[in-house]
Amino acid sequence: MTTTTSPTWVDLSVPLVTGMPVYPGDPQVGIDTALRVTEDGVNVQRLHLGSQSGTHVDAPFHVDDRWPTLDEVPLDRFTGPAVVADLRGLAPRAAVTPPHLAPALERLRPGTVLVLATGWSAYWGTAHYLAHPWLTSEAARAIVDAGVRTLAVDALSVDPTPEPGDAQGDGSLPAHRILCGAGAVIAENLTNLGPVLDARAAHQPVELSLFPLRLAADGAPVRAVARVG
Repeated sequence: MTTTTSPTWVDLSVPLVTGMPVYPGDPQVGIDTALRVTEDGVNVQRLHLGSQSGTHVDAPFHVDDRWPTLDEVPLDRFTGPAVVADLRGLAPRAAVTPPHLAPALERLRPGTVLVLATGWSAYWGTAHYLAHPWLTSEAARAIVDAGVRTLAVDALSVDPTPEPGDAQGDGSLPAHRILCGAGAVIAENLTNLGPVLDARAAHQPVELSLFPLRLAADGAPVRAVARVG
């Protein structure tokens, strides 16, 4: 007799709440009440937030006006089987190079979602969250050359985040430009990757979904979800 196990669904998203952390210089998040059941018959919230708030996905338009907006990106870019690069243990502001990605690069195929597990979600809400590891240009090119067009990370950005007091940095965002220039989408601020890493260790399949709102924009928050098993 064969026993089947139902898949497990894992939420990889940070909650959207008033005053939550944002990328330096981005709009602050504010959520308040617009209508109340007791007075208006329904509850409706008013949302004020940037397109890059919380767990979100970047469209190529994020870094170049000539490139596709979110609504122009093929839907299959927002889902696929996950391949995890375990980058835990790297030093603050460490550069991620192709050798760091080598075990994952060997398993990448077109249509897969590469997940960079840095462990930096543990610092969410602290100043140390800005000191995350980041992709070198060479690593970004290696990902593109492997045919991957969907990248997800449990950190604020795939490029270095400016130091406090330097709100814009140099603005070059080389990893973004290489990935987005190839038509890739980038999901940032994932959390709760523990079950995904456990599944990887147990050789269980993981499917990732990162579907955003349908906006003609540079990006949007997502409900990032992993289907394990």
